[in-house]
Amino acid sequence: MKRRDMLALATLAATFAATTALTGNAFAQNKKWTIGFSQVTTIEPCRAQFNKDILAEAAKHPEINLIITDGEDKTEKQVADVENLIRQEVDALLVSPKESAGLTGVVQKAIDAKIPVFVLDRNVDTDQYTQFVGGDNELIGRAAGEYAMELLGGKGKAAGNVVEIWGGMGTQPAHDRHDGFHEFTDKEPGIKNLLDQQSGDWKQDQAYNIMANALKANEKIDLVYGHNDPMAYGAYLAAKDAGREKEMKFIGIDGLPDEGVQMVNKGELTATFTYVTPGAEGLRQAIKFLNGEKVEKTITLPTQKITSENAAQVLKDNGL
Repeated sequence: MKRRDMLALATLAATFAATTALTGNAFAQNKKWTIGFSQVTTIEPCRAQFNKDILAEAAKHPEINLIITDGEDKTEKQVADVENLIRQEVDALLVSPKESAGLTGVVQKAIDAKIPVFVLDRNVDTDQYTQFVGGDNELIGRAAGEYAMELLGGKGKAAGNVVEIWGGMGTQPAHDRHDGFHEFTDKEPGIKNLLDQQSGDWKQDQAYNIMANALKANEKIDLVYGHNDPMAYGAYLAAKDAGREKEMKFIGIDGLPDEGVQMVNKGELTATFTYVTPGAEGLRQAIKFLNGEKVEKTITLPTQKITSENAAQVLKDNGL
């Protein structure tokens, strides 16, 4: 990530912290409902957009006192955050876990305390929550796998060496994005997977290192599949530094307009698949529930393939 981008994210995170303090404390006595949101981190671009979306939605609901916590990308910190929200007796809890297993226990505590729980983006190992809101990561993985197969020659003809860089191994989205992808690529005997499961933990710098090692070990790489755009871009930068970026295709997931879509438009990524952040919809669903309306157990958000053919239009549609 470029230094100016890191500075921009830091500024954005600071803005979120200030806004969170305001929404969590000022004028709380005038609010009808207090809703807590446990976010895993505010540094990653997708998470920054996640918070931006939920704050924008909260601004439409003057009856809501929204408290946002930052888990700082640490399971133990996020567990402590949720425990604190339980002690504050929030009317509803939204949580986007760092790890499914690591957050299950404290989510169950909230459920046992009769707090309606809305799980966003990454699931937990219980189905007793009120609702899950997120994208279908296996569906997105399948879309990426089908496109990879096309790029490598098409059904029954596809051939090439593939590097896959995983997200967090303890998160269900990473496994779903892997499984969906391989539903297509594993049927093609000409496609060879060069790496065992190697996790970049959703981070650009870690993906760069994984890719740098893969480049040293393999003379021919045809396609890179990163479980998110920052990791796909980290792999692209490693290949570019090695003078080999033109020999391969790069596929990512997230499709944020000012990140993945820009990378596709610049020709750095071959494609990205949108993963709509579930913050705004999660908050809308929590408010709906608190107002006595029924909510579905699961809400699945849509995806879109973005390539050089439509990236410019997507940017235009988003005012970029």
